Amino acid sequence: MASQEKKAVIRNADMSEDMQEEAVQCAAMGAEKYTVEKDLAAYIKKEFDRKYNPTWHCIVGKNFGSYVTHETRHFIYFYYGQVAILLFKSG
Repeated sequence: MASQEKKAVIRNADMSEDMQEEAVQCAAMGAEKYTVEKDLAAYIKKEFDRKYNPTWHCIVGKNFGSYVTHETRHFIYFYYGQVAILLFKSG
């Protein structure tokens, strides 16, 4: 997912501005390291587990539907470049 000035577009969020920025920065850093969507999802999930305590879930892809239950103020859905990223805390 080599970055060529990728843009983040937040589509839906129930999360503080600081956490939203952290999610986008985390996606950017992960995209520098990983080219496989599953690996990027694992990276983001582990970073948020470490920084904001478990249990976070992350889905990364170009084509997926979702309907999830999440803890209040712990949800973000955004695009980073060509991939969609769903990150939420539950459990």
